[in-house]
Amino acid sequence: MIPKEFFITSGKALSPVSELNAFDLALKKAGIAQCNLVCVSSILPKNCEEINKHNISAGSITYSVLARMDGEEGTTIGAGIAWAWAKSMKYGLVAEAHGYMDKKALEETLDWKIKEMAKIRGIQIGPTHMRMEVLRVPMDNYGCVISALVYYP
Repeated sequence: MIPKEFFITSGKALSPVSELNAFDLALKKAGIAQCNLVCVSSILPKNCEEINKHNISAGSITYSVLARMDGEEGTTIGAGIAWAWAKSMKYGLVAEAHGYMDKKALEETLDWKIKEMAKIRGIQIGPTHMRMEVLRVPMDNYGCVISALVYYP
């Protein structure tokens, strides 16, 4: 199976109940809560086109590159993805990062990771695109941030 289309999405959420409930709400805000997500590694197939976010039928097995970070009260959490095409346009790369990071640290980490991926493969990449979420978790809450590259089934 070689995906033909993908979209980028993200979400962040809080829950006074649990990390799981914060994660579920973050997925809902990202528009992918109805999917059975299967995490895959980080290669964009040749000729795979970026599309606007689409609704996916409930229960669909859906492949994605997912960055996720959970946190408890008082923490700053971030999750993001970066993607870029090889200048040869044979394929693209996707890097994900997560941690106790603010936006600047997340951007730096994503940039470093995608450049290292290109270096390992001996390729040059074009412009890098990023999507990230950062959240400061307030008292008496759990938080979750996600960013995802979702292959449209």
